[in-house]
Amino acid sequence: MDGAKPKLRDRLKWTRLHQLLHDNSGVRYFVIAVGILIATGIATLAFIWSQPEANMPTEYPAAQKKKEEPKYYSLLTGVQVSDEALTKRPVTAIMLENSPDARPQSGLKDAGVVFEAVAEGGITRFIALYQEARPGLVGPVRSVRPYYVEWAAGFDPAVAHIGGSARALEMIRSGGYGVDLDQFFNAGTYWRATDRYAPHNVYTDFDRLDALMSAKGKTTSVFSFSPRQDEKKSDATNATSININVSSGSYNVDYNYDASSNSYIRKQGGENHLDREGGQIQPKVAIAIKVPMSLGFEDGYREQITTTGSGVAYIFQNGTVTEAVWSKTDAKAKLEFKTADGKEVVLNRGQTWITALNQTRSVSWQ
Repeated sequence: MDGAKPKLRDRLKWTRLHQLLHDNSGVRYFVIAVGILIATGIATLAFIWSQPEANMPTEYPAAQKKKEEPKYYSLLTGVQVSDEALTKRPVTAIMLENSPDARPQSGLKDAGVVFEAVAEGGITRFIALYQEARPGLVGPVRSVRPYYVEWAAGFDPAVAHIGGSARALEMIRSGGYGVDLDQFFNAGTYWRATDRYAPHNVYTDFDRLDALMSAKGKTTSVFSFSPRQDEKKSDATNATSININVSSGSYNVDYNYDASSNSYIRKQGGENHLDREGGQIQPKVAIAIKVPMSLGFEDGYREQITTTGSGVAYIFQNGTVTEAVWSKTDAKAKLEFKTADGKEVVLNRGQTWITALNQTRSVSWQ
C-alpha cells in the first residue's frame, strides 16, 4: 500500500496542472510567470553585457630606439660621404698646368685640396689632391717639382705627372713619397686632346688612374690632415676681399667672399677662375702660406721652395681671417696649421686651396 502513495501523488500533480492549463485564469497566471522569468533573464544578461570590462593595466611594447645610420666623412675634405669605402679610397695627387694656354682646366673644381706655387718663370702650377671625387676628365697634366712632391707626401698619395725635374723624379721613383704614376712609363693612362696643342693637352681620368693604382697595389691612403668642422658663418666678417700677390699679374690670386654659399669666388689675373666642365672654382677655405724661395741649379735653374720648418699662414673662412703658423717637421710629414697659442686650426668642411708665396710678397684683405 505504501508504494502506491507516490504514484497517487504524481497523478494528483498532473491533474492539478491539467486543470490549471484548462482554466483561463490559471493560464494567464502561468504565462505571466514565464514572461517574468524570461524578462528577468534578459534584463540580467543585458546588465551583465553593459558593464565595462574590469580595468586591466595596458601593456605597451617597449619603445624601439631608432637605429642611427652611421655617418662617414672624407679624411681629405671632411665632407660627409655615402659609405665607408669612400673614406678609404687612395689619395691621388695630379700635377696640373696653369699657363694661359692651359686654361680653363678640367677636374680642378672637384679636387679636395689644392697646393699652388710658382713652378718656373713666374708661372704657377697646382698639385690637386682627390679622394672621394672622381672627375671624368682631369688636365692638362704637367711635370712635377720637389716641393709639390713634399706637400703631397703627407697624404700618402699616388702621384700622376708627366716627368719632372731630376730631383723630383728621384724622390718619387724612390717609393718613399708615394706611388709613381708617371706618364713616361704608363702611357695608356693618359692621352693628348686634339683641341689644344702640346704640351698643354695631356689629360687623364679616374677610370684609368684607378686601374693603374690597383695594378700597382695602391688601394688606400693612411694619413691625417687638419681637423674639420661644420661651417659657422660669422656675424663679424673682416676679410671678404683678399689678394695674394704670388707672382705677376696673370697669376696673382683674388678671392671674393660669397656669403650666400659661405665660400670664396676665386680669380686669377683679374678673371674668374673657371673649371671647363664644373664652372666657377669656389673653395670653402683659402689659405696663404709664406715660404722661403730662391732660384737654384738642379738640372737647370729652377725655383727652390723650402716646405719644412715653419712660417706665417693666413687662413680665410667664414668671411674672416685667422693669422696662424704653418709647420712641417720633415719632407714626408703632414702640413699643420696652429694658432699663436699652439692650438690646431679647425677648417671648414670642403675644398681647401693653399697658395705658397715668397716671404717677400704680400697678402692683403679688407
